[in-house]
Amino acid sequence: MPSLPSNARLMPDVAAATALDAAARLDWVGMDEIAIPVRLLGEDGTIMQTPARVTAQVNLKDASARGIHMSRLYLHLDKHLPGEALSPCTLRRLLRDFLDSHAELSDRARIDIRFEQMIRRPALASDNSGWRSYPVRITATLHESAFAFELETEALYSSTCPCSAALARQLIQEQFAADFAPDEALQRDKVLAWLGSEQGIRATPHSQRSSARVRVRLAAGFEFPIVELIDLIEGALKTVVQTAVKREDEQAFALLNGQNLMFCEDAARRLKLALEGDERIVDFQLRVAHLESLHAHDAVAVATKGVEGGYSTQVDR
Repeated sequence: MPSLPSNARLMPDVAAATALDAAARLDWVGMDEIAIPVRLLGEDGTIMQTPARVTAQVNLKDASARGIHMSRLYLHLDKHLPGEALSPCTLRRLLRDFLDSHAELSDRARIDIRFEQMIRRPALASDNSGWRSYPVRITATLHESAFAFELETEALYSSTCPCSAALARQLIQEQFAADFAPDEALQRDKVLAWLGSEQGIRATPHSQRSSARVRVRLAAGFEFPIVELIDLIEGALKTVVQTAVKREDEQAFALLNGQNLMFCEDAARRLKLALEGDERIVDFQLRVAHLESLHAHDAVAVATKGVEGGYSTQVDR
């Protein structure tokens, strides 16, 4: 079969043509929901690979250009993310490649990476353990030489209402007064049996599964403290949801709930205090939501560090 003439191999590049409509600069152009694996450095130093979804974008500063070179963004992603452990240095090199490959078109680049971080957690009292999955989002931007990156995650916990606990205690006191006469000589064994009965503990406070979503802007010079941030959140809240649970674990969890009664405002203040004490965190934005078992609506609290020009209290759901 005869070969095609050389000029037949010159494929048209419509994107390189001048814009047909009114010329305009664009803030961001790129691709979303790109499926690609990322490599994470584990606590023990091992490298783990996990699937991720990525958004890759550059701006279009040349108002006369019709479009960017999206295939170049993808090829740079495929070069860096599957082969290198995820780090600020990796993302900075990747974003620099984005800009170098769009030298005449763009001066800002952005990447957004979303994946699940798996962490093995011990049970509260038994010798068991199990896996927890935490959503993680890493966002990095490069504008000329200014590099910035953010980390976001969410943790689930149990919240027991202080008001409901007080009302339950009042009902238990009333039941005690009804079951034991004022002049009755109390017998220890009888009182212990009463405390262990459904008649005695006639009311319990309501509690619910709750969520804490935290977004932080990190200082330069630090790696991504994914597990450390999750530990910080869970350490502040105390009553995090469990994996493997035997009866002794459930009892220990009930004790934790009783010792950590909290409204959503209390949970938000606990988190705010913990985040303010971490030198790696330049700015933060948090949102706690108590998915009420009493009400049909949720109780929500939002807080930021409050730095000038930093995060606002406008948080997406």
